[in-house]
This record gives sequence, C-alpha cells and structure tokens, in this order.
Amino acid sequence: MGATVTTAATKETTWGGGNEPLKVSYGKMMMWYFILSDSLTFCGFLVGYGFTRYKFMDTWPIADEVFNHFPFLHGVDAPMYYVALMTFILIFSSVTMVLAVDAGHQMKKNKVAVYMFMTIIGGLVFLGSQAWEWKNFISGTYGAVETRGGSILQFVGEDGKQIALADFAKVDPNRDEATLTRAKGTWFVKGTEATTYSIAEVKAGFEANPNVRIRTQLTTDTKHKEILTREESVKRLEDAVLVVEGANLIRNEYGHKTFADFFFFITGFHGFHVFTGILINVVIFFNVLLGTYQRRGTYEMVEKGGLYWHFVDLVWVFVFTFFYLV
Repeated sequence: MGATVTTAATKETTWGGGNEPLKVSYGKMMMWYFILSDSLTFCGFLVGYGFTRYKFMDTWPIADEVFNHFPFLHGVDAPMYYVALMTFILIFSSVTMVLAVDAGHQMKKNKVAVYMFMTIIGGLVFLGSQAWEWKNFISGTYGAVETRGGSILQFVGEDGKQIALADFAKVDPNRDEATLTRAKGTWFVKGTEATTYSIAEVKAGFEANPNVRIRTQLTTDTKHKEILTREESVKRLEDAVLVVEGANLIRNEYGHKTFADFFFFITGFHGFHVFTGILINVVIFFNVLLGTYQRRGTYEMVEKGGLYWHFVDLVWVFVFTFFYLV
C-alpha cells in the first residue's frame, strides 16, 4: 500500500493559492494579520472614548474651541483648520505611497525612490504638526480655575467671548518675594508646577473687573458653554481653589479631565505608529536607492510598507472623525 508524500513543490490548492494562501505571500499575510490585530486595539480605544464622552456629554469640551490655533496666526480663531490641513497632508502621503507601489510594479527604481521620499516628507510634516498641536494643548491659551468639586471655570468678557487670565488678573507685586525656590531657600519640596497667576490674584482681578463673568463646563442646548450672571459668578468663584493653565494627565483648562487623558493617549498612540511607519519607509527608501529590490526582481517590500502606511492613514481618519468632528 503506497503512501502519498506532499512536498512544497506539490501543486495542491491551499485556499486556492497553492503554497501561498489566497495567492498572497507570507510577508503580506503577516502584515494583514498585524493590521487586523492593531485595528482591534484602536477600536477598543475609540469605543472607550465614545462611551466616556457619552457619559460626560454635558461637561465635555467643545473641539472647535480647543483646537483653534494656526501657525503664525497668533490670536486668530481658526477652529479645526490646522487639524484639517494635517489630515490632508497625511492622506496625500498615502497617495504618494500608492504611486510608489505602482512604480515598483513597473520596476521603475527612480520613480519608486521619488515617491517614497515624498511619503517620508509627508509623514514628518504630519508628525511635526501633531507635536505642535500637543505644545499648544499643553501650554493652553486662556487659563481657568478649578473648584473643590473638580469643575473647571473659565472667564468671559462683556461680549460673552472667553478671555485669558492675563486680561484681568491683578498681579501681586510681593508674590515673587514670598515664593520659595531652590535659589532662595536652603530646602525645597517639589510640588505642583507654579502657575503664572495665583488663585488670590485671579479673584482680586475678578472683583476689580465687574464685566468679567464665569463660563462653566456645562454645555447648553445651543451647544455652547453655560455663562453665569455676575452674581452667580461671584458665588461660584468662592469655591475655586487653584489655577489651571493648559492640560496634563491630572487636569486641564478645557473642561473634563478625561478629555486630556484620551487626547494624549489616542493621538500619542497613533503618532507612535506614524513614527514607526516613517522609520520603515526610510529603511525601504535606502534599500531602493541601493538597488536591493531591483536585484531581487520585486518591490514587494514597498507594498508591505504601503499596507502599513495606508492603515495608519485610515486610523487617523477615524481618530479625526471621533475626536475632532463628532
């Protein structure tokens, strides 16, 4: 009774692709597996963000008021303009990656190199833009105060528009003399980072400016933050215990604390993926210049790098939609 031996050379069908399931190479298949697993990770993050935002919908910051900066246009209200530009740059880099893959199919080394270089530049510009967004988010624009209960109180002028603490806070000239620093004391206990203004200076400035009112973190039916009357503002300010400038993992001037946590975690995690994709593309780019793939007779590595880069772009579309637009 004879035995049948199946070897790698046997022309049997495995999922219709012989020794390459679905007619896809091992490398491409593993890249798809990674993309699938990483997609589930991002889905978990975005679903968690969605549930948290829904739970704290009434106190969630308004994205148009938080992400309203644009380079070299200080003081100009440009809601979402720069984020939209970042998104366009990243999507355009995905287009150049497609062109690089197509040039690889045609075995055109120089064109592959040019399009790969453009893709890398697009990724670097996006990553730099994201770092700039982080800088503005962390430093803040207006400043606010936090109450004993953890609520964030912002300040508006007579026209109802938000104003900065610097516009009304009354600076104590003796504050620097009373502040203990490493240079002024023989001992120093490190605590929270000192703010530009103390809570006493903010309260003093508020009392001296009768046109200033408080805007709470509660959202009204008109999709705007609740603005209190002057009398209500005076009572509410009595509960203020500290000044908040910018944002960190503990508190933020924009509203609910969890908003900053999700911003740093989700955009940071995506930024790490972009950084990794840039490194991969740089390695592929130099291999293209060295003629490695030309000698192999295939530019499949460019395709695998392209799959990862398209995945990073697609994830950003969802992050942009969930975090900035919705």
